[in-house]
Amino acid sequence: MSEQSGTVTRGVRVRVLARYIKERSNPEDGLWFFAYRVEIANVGESKVQLISRHWIITDGDGHVEEVRGPGVVGEQPLLAPGQSFEYTSACPLPTPFGTMHGSYQMIDEEGERFDATIAPFALSLPNLIN
Repeated sequence: MSEQSGTVTRGVRVRVLARYIKERSNPEDGLWFFAYRVEIANVGESKVQLISRHWIITDGDGHVEEVRGPGVVGEQPLLAPGQSFEYTSACPLPTPFGTMHGSYQMIDEEGERFDATIAPFALSLPNLIN
């Protein structure tokens, strides 16, 4: 089972699909590994470019880690109307459940910066009941 989130901010649609990666996890050592696929689509009417990212990761114990950096997977994609960019990344957790959310800093054709919201999504084992 996968967890999905989606949102649109100023013509930028961000969708995330997360799943547990059993093969890379080691629960005996307190490691649960999750992969997530992100699709960033320009559903607006002007070009936009992704400049940086800001993730907020919360594990099942309530510990929060923030990750900031330029671009995503080494790129700062420029998206014309109708274009999209997809990438896959991963997140190890010390608990079998957690959440992620955040934003991408974007810049439009006029040079105006804005934050495209990444809606919260769960990182959890399949069939985990809270």
